[in-house]
Amino acid sequence: QVQLVESGGGLVQAGESLRISCAMYGTIFSYNVMGWYRQAPGKQRELVATLTSGGNENFADSVKGRFTISKDNAKKSIHLQMNSLKPEDTAAYYCYLWEPRGDTWGQGTQVTVSS
Repeated sequence: QVQLVESGGGLVQAGESLRISCAMYGTIFSYNVMGWYRQAPGKQRELVATLTSGGNENFADSVKGRFTISKDNAKKSIHLQMNSLKPEDTAAYYCYLWEPRGDTWGQGTQVTVSS
């Protein structure tokens, strides 16, 4: 069973940058989708960015041009670089892994952007 552990959340001011990471423990199928979702208080969880094992990226319209996703295969980790942060980016960010055997979620890391 795979475990996902996020790190790097925190409090930043609008316009600043932050990088969050997700370490993956366990054996991962070579065919997979990794990514990030977020959930703000009182709102549904929404997709932020995903990256397939084939290298295809997908971003929410609200973060396109500001966020980038990357992965380190050797370290079995993914990262979300968030630039030009806005107060509306404030949310708990969850690491996500899809494999043919099912989904796995991390416990979340809080990102708070002050205006």
